[in-house]
Amino acid sequence: MKFQWIHQHRNQPDWTVEVLCKTLEVSRSGYYAWIGRGPSKRAQWKAQLLDAARTEYELGRCNYGSPRVHKALIEKGIAVCVNTVATLMKEAGIRAKCCRRFCVQTTDSKHDYRPAENLLDQHFVADAPDQKWLCDITYIQSDEGTLYLASVLDVYSRRIVGWQIADHLRAELCVDALSMAIGARRPGAELIHHSDRGVQYACDLYQQLLKENNIVCSMSRRGNCYDNAMMESFHSTYKRELLYQQPGERFASKDQARRMTFEYIEVFYNRQRRHSAIGYVSPEAFEASRN
Repeated sequence: MKFQWIHQHRNQPDWTVEVLCKTLEVSRSGYYAWIGRGPSKRAQWKAQLLDAARTEYELGRCNYGSPRVHKALIEKGIAVCVNTVATLMKEAGIRAKCCRRFCVQTTDSKHDYRPAENLLDQHFVADAPDQKWLCDITYIQSDEGTLYLASVLDVYSRRIVGWQIADHLRAELCVDALSMAIGARRPGAELIHHSDRGVQYACDLYQQLLKENNIVCSMSRRGNCYDNAMMESFHSTYKRELLYQQPGERFASKDQARRMTFEYIEVFYNRQRRHSAIGYVSPEAFEASRN
C-alpha cells in the first residue's frame, strides 16, 4: 500500500521518490523493485472480475445492479460474493439506471358498469402458468403524440403474455391485448383476470370476451393501487428501462415506440431479463425449468 501511494503521488511538486520513501520509511530499491513486478495476482483477479461484471451489466442493458450481476457471474462459474461485486461496481462507477417517476391518469372508473369483486385480494402467487393474469394501461410519450400500452402479465412467471399499443383509450386497446394473450396461451378454465375498475375493462365488449373464454373477472377496490401492484411494477420497469432512457424521455415517433416496445418485451423482458422474484432468471427460463 505504501509503494502504491508513493507511485500515485510521486509527481507532486517537491515530492520526489526519495522524499516520499524516506517519509514512509521504505527503501527506494524496494519501491523500484515493486514497479518492476507489475500488478499482484489479486489486482489481476479484481481486474478480470470487473471486466466480467461489466460484461453482464451491459448484457442487462445497463439496468442491472449488483444482485443480478452477481447471479450471472455465479452461473458462469465465477465464485464471488455479492458484496465484492457491489464494491467493485461502486468503485468503477457502474450502477443501474434510475429515473424520476411520472404519474398520468389512465383509469376512468366513473361509469355505469358494475365492477367485479376483488377475488385476487393482493395474493400475487400462482402454482402454475395461466392461473392469474393481471392487466393495466399506461401512457407512452412520443414526439408525434401520446400512446397507450395495455399489458397482460402472468403472475406465475411475470411473463407478459399479451400487449397492445394504440393512440386511444377505447376498449379495443385492451381487447386486442387480451386476445393476444388468449391466442398465445390457450388458458384453461378458472383463470382469474384482475384489473382496475376502468371502463375499458368493465364495458360489455371486454366482459363478453372474458365470458366467451371462461375467464373469471376480478377488479381492484376503488382507489387502491396496491390491489394491482405487480402490474404497476411492470409498467414502472418498462418506463425506467426503456422509455426514460430515450432523449427527452420520449420516443421520436409512434413507429419507434411500437418497434422498441416489441423488442423490449418479446426479446429482452420475457426471454433475457433476470427477475429477482423468480430466482434471477427470465420468465421464459422460469417456465421452462418447471415443465
